[in-house]
Formats: sequence, structure tokens, C-alpha cells
Amino acid sequence: MTDQNTLPTSPFNAIRSIDYTVIIVRDMAAMRRFYESVLRFSLTRELSAGWIEFQLGANTLALSRPHRTAKDAPTPAGSAALQLAFKVAPEDVDRCADELVRQGVDLVEPPTNQPFGHRTLFFRDPDGNLLEVYAEI
Repeated sequence: MTDQNTLPTSPFNAIRSIDYTVIIVRDMAAMRRFYESVLRFSLTRELSAGWIEFQLGANTLALSRPHRTAKDAPTPAGSAALQLAFKVAPEDVDRCADELVRQGVDLVEPPTNQPFGHRTLFFRDPDGNLLEVYAEI
């Protein structure tokens, strides 16, 4: 008998982390340039012209053109498909903002201390996805 407040065990309870994140891109050249040249993420693997990977700590961030498993139409311009948050040390939030401005990237929101204990910075990649750099303060 199962208590009404307890859900049955799920095989998905075995998941312990997100191993990789795939961004389905509209413009691979612009996105690759942004992640390599602006954010300076190190390219770790290029499986094809339509799939490249960057290693961020224990996680892989992949850029992919729509293909065999994702044939959806790209998200319309002006609509974010996702938000990624990159955690840094508190003093690095402002340094990241300065570097983005130096690289010509428009900030959605400059470094801001939030009431929930984060210092945040928001900007967009070339496909319009919302990116955040934050630190716990």
C-alpha cells in the first residue's frame, strides 16, 4: 500500500546530474563564433559541421543544427528557446559584463544584486537565447 503523499518509485530517480545540454541553433557559424570568441569556451569536439561540443566543468554544452532527433522548426527570432546560467565567483560577474561590452554584446540587464542572494548579469547569444552569469553573494 502506498501512502497518498508518497509517489511510487520511478526509474528516473536514478538520474544524478545533467550530463550535457544541446542548443539547437539557427546560425551555426554565428553561434560558434560567439561561444568560442566572445565567451572563450574551449572547443572539445566537433563531430560534424552540425555538431560541436564545449566542456564546462563536468558538463558538455553542444551546439547542433536540427537533425535526426530534432526536426522542429527553429525558435522564431526574438524568442529565447532556453536560459543558461553560468556560476562564477562574485568578483567575476562585473568582469564578465565588462568583457561582453568590450566585445560589443548588448546586456539585457547589467550586474545587479538580487534580493535572493545572487549577483546576476543577463545577455543573449546570437540566436536570442538568454544567458546569465551569476554569483552567490
